[in-house]
Amino acid sequence: MATAELRVVCLGTVEYCESLALQHRLCAERQAEAIGDTLLLLEHPPVYTRGRRTGEGELPMGEAWYRSQGIDIVDVDRGGKVTYHGPGQLVGYPIMRTDAVVEFVRRMERAMVTALRAEGIVPRTRNDEGRDYTGVWVEDRKIASIGVHVARGVTTHGFAVNVTNDLQPFGWVVPCGLPEVQMTSVLQEAGGDAGAARVTGFAAAMAQAFAAEHGLVPVDAPATSVWGEPVA
Repeated sequence: MATAELRVVCLGTVEYCESLALQHRLCAERQAEAIGDTLLLLEHPPVYTRGRRTGEGELPMGEAWYRSQGIDIVDVDRGGKVTYHGPGQLVGYPIMRTDAVVEFVRRMERAMVTALRAEGIVPRTRNDEGRDYTGVWVEDRKIASIGVHVARGVTTHGFAVNVTNDLQPFGWVVPCGLPEVQMTSVLQEAGGDAGAARVTGFAAAMAQAFAAEHGLVPVDAPATSVWGEPVA
């Protein structure tokens, strides 16, 4: 019996709200069985997103101040609290069927652990400490975050791994609702090149690890397969 495929689409840099609309459309298509399981890999311009569990005080400077720094703010329907996305951070949005949300999250964590180990990093999970500690850590520093939403058995949102991105914007909020959390990145932990190729290479490793966790074969697809036209 042939192994099922995972369509992997690398989109480059996409505005957050544009990617959110794309996820919603693809989710509806997956619910209707019009497409198969799909993993979107991309980067975002600077943006804070607030999940359903975001509390008061997680954006302590006030929205106007963050916008003056060139950082957008978007409320979203995923789980979790406030987090930051920006250039140099690899974001993954799986549009996939699942009937086991907790296991789906654990598979994302394991895939990120595998890809980070290939960078010479020693990552770990902290699931036994509560849901606020979902994601991947290096010692007590957080390197990757997860937030998912499931509608009619299909996932949207997903994971974000700090590769070469600026970590300062995390210090201006209460990331993931953890006041004392220290964020880190592949660049900070492993050194090396900070160029675009570093993110591209990590994206390839992440796609392989993610597909393997789900027992799928990753198949690269062009951006036109989801946009319908070339990305500028």
